[in-house]
Amino acid sequence: MLESRAADARPFAMFHFDPQRASAEEWAQALAYWRLRNEEDLPGEPLPDDAHTEFNVRQHTPLHVAHRVFARDAQGTLAGSLNMSVRREGTPDCEAFAPFVNVWGGVRQSHRRQGVGSLLLRELLALMDTQGKTTATFSVHLPESHAFLAAIGATEKHRSMENRMAFAGLDDGALARWRAEALAPAHGLRLEVHAGRVPFERLATLMAPLSALLEDAPTTGLARAPMRFELEGFHAWYAVMDRRGGEHFLVLLLDGDEVAAVCDASWNRLYPDRMFQRLTAVAQRWRGKGLAKGVKAVMLQLVRERQPGVQMAITQNAEVNAPMLAINRRLGFAAHRHDGAYQIGTESLRAFLSTRPLASQEARA
Repeated sequence: MLESRAADARPFAMFHFDPQRASAEEWAQALAYWRLRNEEDLPGEPLPDDAHTEFNVRQHTPLHVAHRVFARDAQGTLAGSLNMSVRREGTPDCEAFAPFVNVWGGVRQSHRRQGVGSLLLRELLALMDTQGKTTATFSVHLPESHAFLAAIGATEKHRSMENRMAFAGLDDGALARWRAEALAPAHGLRLEVHAGRVPFERLATLMAPLSALLEDAPTTGLARAPMRFELEGFHAWYAVMDRRGGEHFLVLLLDGDEVAAVCDASWNRLYPDRMFQRLTAVAQRWRGKGLAKGVKAVMLQLVRERQPGVQMAITQNAEVNAPMLAINRRLGFAAHRHDGAYQIGTESLRAFLSTRPLASQEARA
């Protein structure tokens, strides 16, 4: 969560964190800070250990570049952070992503209302000016974060919700009916199922049709580049799963070679009691025939067979996606939290920061 105050009040030193060049002391501070911030913003949620966190932060990402900034107080304590992710130059369609920067970060509870949030936003504006970005996107769930983004002039463009479901409450009879209805001979559809990994040769043929389905997902008024699946991203993701342990599940209903419906999920050994639902989608001409329920039923049965220790399913849904929300409610999903996606341009950000004059004791590292 970021915070706001009438004027920046420091001293706070701002420094850029380079995972490849950071010292052992800087790494220790960063890892301790990330643990604390997760506990503050996501109390009770399981966290990976420091070794996994460090590996993930150090890992090269083929499609995006993350810029990380910390604010440090006069005693050397990390007070806040900002992460800014941009599309890597030279990647496919990088021109379409060029205006955008995705932002996340926060301020420690002990350091809020001291101007740290405004200082971090100055770093965001500097990056946007330097790289020619025009739109910054934040996704937040805490009430104070919603309030902060509204106060700086950001506009909420999309709302989503994290829904959770207990596997113990599944109705096996309903799942069997849903599967049978989707696979009814009258539809003439063929079922294709992958568990563990999808061969890269097959993934390559699916990037375009799955991207088309993803692009059709509702994002309300969010300004964005095209949403797409990319093979480079799967290579990186599978490499992470190979290291930490995990599975990727993919269920397809095919009309010949065309994808009529898909359900996509994953399991992570770091959180062995959870299944993470990814994309569920149906091609427009196949909607209204129960296919979404069918692929979800196949997926849930598959996960129970492969990972009997899973107790919970977690998924993210747009609040405007009434058909999918209705299916999820029938399965037993309930809202766990509500997220808002906010966007702000450079001129609005500059206008806000003009009301936060810099103090003379600003330090920089």
